[in-house]
Amino acid sequence: MSNKIRKIVVKIGSSVIAPKGKLDSQLISRLVKDILSVEKKGYKVVLVSSGAIACGLNKLSLVRKPQDTYSLMAISSLGQIILMDVFNEKFKKYKRMCAQILLTCDDFDERKRFINIKKTIDKLLSINIIPIINENDAVSFEEIRLGDNDCISARVADLVSAEHLIMLSDVEGLLKGRELIAEVNKIDSKVASLARTEDKTHTSGGMQTKLEAARIATSSGIKTTIAYGRKEKVISRIVNNEAIGTVFIPSAKIEKARKRWIIYSKKSKGKIFIDQGAQQAVMYRGKSLLGVGIRKIEGQFKSGDAVKVVDIEANLIGYGIVNYDSQSLNQEKTFKKPVIHRDNFVKKDS
Repeated sequence: MSNKIRKIVVKIGSSVIAPKGKLDSQLISRLVKDILSVEKKGYKVVLVSSGAIACGLNKLSLVRKPQDTYSLMAISSLGQIILMDVFNEKFKKYKRMCAQILLTCDDFDERKRFINIKKTIDKLLSINIIPIINENDAVSFEEIRLGDNDCISARVADLVSAEHLIMLSDVEGLLKGRELIAEVNKIDSKVASLARTEDKTHTSGGMQTKLEAARIATSSGIKTTIAYGRKEKVISRIVNNEAIGTVFIPSAKIEKARKRWIIYSKKSKGKIFIDQGAQQAVMYRGKSLLGVGIRKIEGQFKSGDAVKVVDIEANLIGYGIVNYDSQSLNQEKTFKKPVIHRDNFVKKDS
């Protein structure tokens, strides 16, 4: 019998937890109880919660978001305390503890930080503490602007090897007009076109970022559900395979974890220009990239960083994790190991 821990990531949107900008304490009580009932079925739950900006706006009696960056960051830092105080109070009633983890996309793009996040979450789950993750709006305006709690939830689901990502929203799921789409096998252009523009007075993101999150999760082999978050016992019912919301079916082809990290890492540290022979070897013959095929280096990077691999005309070929830093590649002529091992290289169209 397998001893593998079964994990679920639950993402709660601002529109669910703080409708019209006011935190719904009773809903949080219901969700906490629901999460704990799912745990009794043998799952570990990681919670990704939006709502800090909405809490901050409400505390300051502001009707709409200010436009300047630093006001939003300040409001978020105020609201984050309020949000976590409420979660802490609700879990405490059941003699349970929760822990706050604030992340940005940069934390996933830096390989060492990525691994540190995984180890921290795994340790919290092992000692029966529920991790509550939120985007670090107080230091990263990009997160506020793009609403990346959706994509962060997908990256977290992949990181912890979750079997299910549940995104709770203020809509029933993915809609085609007024009709709910119960199941999606592939997120193609036709599916993507169904995302609609929504009011962002107290929220960010929307269906477009949820579809991107579903794409990331399903390509990592993770079942994904988008559902209305104010339904009674919504998490338990989804876990019990009740027909709620839109279910996105996991991809049949799943890359290895390190390759998935390379694919979804947004910030490559530099470029490696390679000749035609090396291009043929890595693209079509499944070979590792050797030093002999390198023609030029751009940027500064260290061993273990993700870099772009380009041809001599700077056309993108793919991405890879390097075994040597940029200084060594610029100075040395021969190398004991491949510069990029074939298992750490991903073609651009993967």
